[in-house]
Amino acid sequence: QVQLVESGGGLVQPGGSLRLSCAASGSIFSINAMGWYRQAPGKQRELVAHITSGGRTNYADSVKGRFTISRDNAKNTVYLQMSSLKPEDTAVYVCNAIISTRVGVVNAYWGQGTQVTVSS
Repeated sequence: QVQLVESGGGLVQPGGSLRLSCAASGSIFSINAMGWYRQAPGKQRELVAHITSGGRTNYADSVKGRFTISRDNAKNTVYLQMSSLKPEDTAVYVCNAIISTRVGVVNAYWGQGTQVTVSS
């Protein structure tokens, strides 16, 4: 069993910052890519940021320059530092990880999501 547990969401004023964390635990052989998605009410889930096992990153155009994704491989944890937050960043943020539980077995795992609300 593999679990992804997110933390760090909450209510923040426009222009503020938040840092999300997502820790993977369980029967993990290796973790490949990790990423953050978000889903706002009435909208489809969208990729926010993605980081490979080698540290290569990719961002949605809407968050470039404001959000930074990073990972600590020793802790099996991925972070999302969000700055200059806007009301349109309000959404449930969900962590994703591509994890091998043993050689040759790779699956995508999802966290439960954490609410981020940007409002004055």
